[in-house]
Amino acid sequence: MMACAFSGTAHAQIGKRFPSERKVVKDPVTGTMLTFLTSKPHGDSKIYPTHPQWTSDGKWVVFRSRLAGGEALAVNEQTGDIVQVSEGGYTGMLNLARKAMKLYFMRPDSNKGRLQIVEVDLARLFADSAAGTMKAASEYQRVAGITPLGMEAGGDMALDADEEWAYFRVGKDEASKHLAPGVKPEQPFGPRGMGAGPNGIARMNVKTGEIKHVVSVPFQIGHIQANLFNPGEIVFCWETGGKSPQRTWTVKADGSGLRPLYPEAPYEWVTHEAVISKDEVAMAIMGHRKIPEGAGGVGAPATDVGGANPGQDAAWGPSGTREKPSGLAIVNLRTREMTIAGQTPSGSGLWHVHGSSDGRWAVGDDFSRSVYLIDRKTREMITLTTGHKDTAADHPHPTFNADGTKIEIQSAMLSEDGRTMNICIVPVPEEWLKRK
Repeated sequence: MMACAFSGTAHAQIGKRFPSERKVVKDPVTGTMLTFLTSKPHGDSKIYPTHPQWTSDGKWVVFRSRLAGGEALAVNEQTGDIVQVSEGGYTGMLNLARKAMKLYFMRPDSNKGRLQIVEVDLARLFADSAAGTMKAASEYQRVAGITPLGMEAGGDMALDADEEWAYFRVGKDEASKHLAPGVKPEQPFGPRGMGAGPNGIARMNVKTGEIKHVVSVPFQIGHIQANLFNPGEIVFCWETGGKSPQRTWTVKADGSGLRPLYPEAPYEWVTHEAVISKDEVAMAIMGHRKIPEGAGGVGAPATDVGGANPGQDAAWGPSGTREKPSGLAIVNLRTREMTIAGQTPSGSGLWHVHGSSDGRWAVGDDFSRSVYLIDRKTREMITLTTGHKDTAADHPHPTFNADGTKIEIQSAMLSEDGRTMNICIVPVPEEWLKRK
């Protein structure tokens, strides 16, 4: 779902308003009051946890949907009003600025093979939409720059904390020009045939359109994200569609400081890293795979969380079992210390993870689509919500808001087909928020 970009011809005008679908539903298992900001089967999905979900004023949640023909939408958390916030389609990741009321994304240019980076003035857009005085799309959307032909730009664009530079992936030919001498491109890794390189990262100044190369690496790049609290710092991954030889990486905007973020062992399955504060990155060290028969001693039975779950292929190698420490891990970018905040006692273990920027909470989902909250000080863990249907089109992907008081997920709880997802807000329990 993350890699799948909603793009294409707009079916509605920017600023168009849609009726509220807001519903408050009590979780049937945990009793948590869930606020569904969308509740109809449009095929909604949230922005990936590596990126902000709320506008800088904290009032609107931006999401992807087919409600407006594949255009980006925003929903007001209090009123439930839904507003179209793009026109002309987009590709890749939606980027919300944390300081300005701006949205950035990529979309195909009229010249095939090139991409535009587009800036949307959300403050003007919301005001004119509410007043019924919408103007042409060009009054709200500005082309910040266009990538050169042959760069093969695309992927997970990320807006820097300074809100002046946007990072994006470049293809093999462009990356090869900047690859260090003697570095050999990696071959595909794992049963999905992904991971081969080289790939690179470039950056564009969204005020001037200037483009600079950042770094080239010998493998396939995925999940480019900026440290939203520290300008000029990038985190990205070696993308294989599963276990990587070395999943997490970090580099500075000028190309210096390239290194593994968390140097992993062959038995560790590291995935779904997300920058959560100025100095910290959350990630999952998976414990979702069976321990081979006899591994626990002569005649010991195999243990398994179910072959239908992802990542069970033997071709991934000896990783992802609970023979070694696993769970929701948090790595400090400065000290390089890693701690494990928690892990589910059974099942797949935590899969997509995030944390509050104040360091109080961590959150994760698992293969059952349940969402777990962890108090990082006491290590207490509770189930916030479940019943989101393991048949859903994707995982919940929990992501905290700026002040760490609530979490956005995507959920199929209300869907009749068991797959279609909606946008849902889960509160941190009031009694937890009162803790000192």
